[in-house]
Amino acid sequence: MTQSAMAANGSDQNGAAPTVGPQAHLTLHYRISLASTGADVISTFGDRPATLTLGHGQLAEPLERCLLGLHEGDAASFDLEADAAFGPRNPELLQRVSRSMLNAHGELGASYAPGDLLDFAAPDGSRYAGVVKEVDAAGALLDFNHPLAGQPIRFEVRILGVL
Repeated sequence: MTQSAMAANGSDQNGAAPTVGPQAHLTLHYRISLASTGADVISTFGDRPATLTLGHGQLAEPLERCLLGLHEGDAASFDLEADAAFGPRNPELLQRVSRSMLNAHGELGASYAPGDLLDFAAPDGSRYAGVVKEVDAAGALLDFNHPLAGQPIRFEVRILGVL
């Protein structure tokens, strides 16, 4: 990971500006973009800022780690390799699903196309999603990898408030 940061809060980083810690409640702007093209995946800049609490699964853990130690008012940019961001693509997470399973987890008789996102219940009650890669009469091939798995990203932030 490479980082560039700029103190924008007028303090000397040893001053009184609140610091992001493991359970901090934050208001921030952030952008995730593809390192390969610079294309935004998500951005709150130019819109309403995000409010979240670290350690509650609202932001991916590798991204949360980037925020630790930043101060209110800071702006920072982190270049994360694929393994340090959302991990490598796992070929075992490409799964063929039968038509009966599709019907059980979707609308009966629904048609599916590559790129569709399907939601499944796990045995423990949690949810997981798969992206349809291909469809045939017997079922579909789904990709359960995170959509950004295997891709280096840039994570940019501006910390607006820390509680």
